[in-house]
Amino acid sequence: MSDILTHHEAGVTTLTFNRPDKKNSITAAMYAALADALEAAANDSSVRCIVFQGHETVFSAGNDIADFLNNPPATEDSPVFRFLRAIASFPKPVLAAVCGPAVGIGTTLLFHCDLVYAGDNAAFSMPFVNLGLCPEAASSLLVPQMMGYHRAAEALLLGDPFMAEAALEVGLVNRVLPPSEAAAYAQGVARKLAAKPLSSLVETKRLMKQGQAGLVMKTIAEEGQSFGRMLREPAAREAFTAFMERRKPDFSAV
Repeated sequence: MSDILTHHEAGVTTLTFNRPDKKNSITAAMYAALADALEAAANDSSVRCIVFQGHETVFSAGNDIADFLNNPPATEDSPVFRFLRAIASFPKPVLAAVCGPAVGIGTTLLFHCDLVYAGDNAAFSMPFVNLGLCPEAASSLLVPQMMGYHRAAEALLLGDPFMAEAALEVGLVNRVLPPSEAAAYAQGVARKLAAKPLSSLVETKRLMKQGQAGLVMKTIAEEGQSFGRMLREPAAREAFTAFMERRKPDFSAV
């Protein structure tokens, strides 16, 4: 069975992270599948909106570390950057149902969603600094905009998790629900959107985002250059080696 499940019904395309044995960690192949699905949906008039979801116990643990090290995002047309550009520029409404851990890209992709519904067990984290890296997905721009600088600094410099109620308070999620209800609630909202005029949905989203669209893409590219450089530097090598060896990293020499 595929690690990304795609289901289309009543104008709603649902993309499900389907790798629960690996905590829905994302491989290069999964990024490619997501990018393909988004690019196809953007050009398919039968698709009115997209819903991302995982499992009731985990949304996504972020990048699959072993796969990430074997397939680093070396170029702008790599699957990771294809996906980031596709979700950042997707013209129709994007929703997410998030339960359990949402780590790294599992959190940053949500800043490109229009509506987010979280289980009360959701835990969001962006631990890029802890891996010797920098933010991605334009999160260095979007997180301070949404959360305010000091809360963004806490989330991005410390990388500590914050829970669903805190995410609701800063506006990252629209509603907190029991984990067993989050996906169904997101589907219900998606059906409501799908019944509305597509042209109105697309134009309204375009108008809301027009002031920052170019800046988001510029930031994604700039972050990507820094991310690629830092991935080859000693701090990241130590962080990933420590992760694979199941020990605490030692950054005293870097």
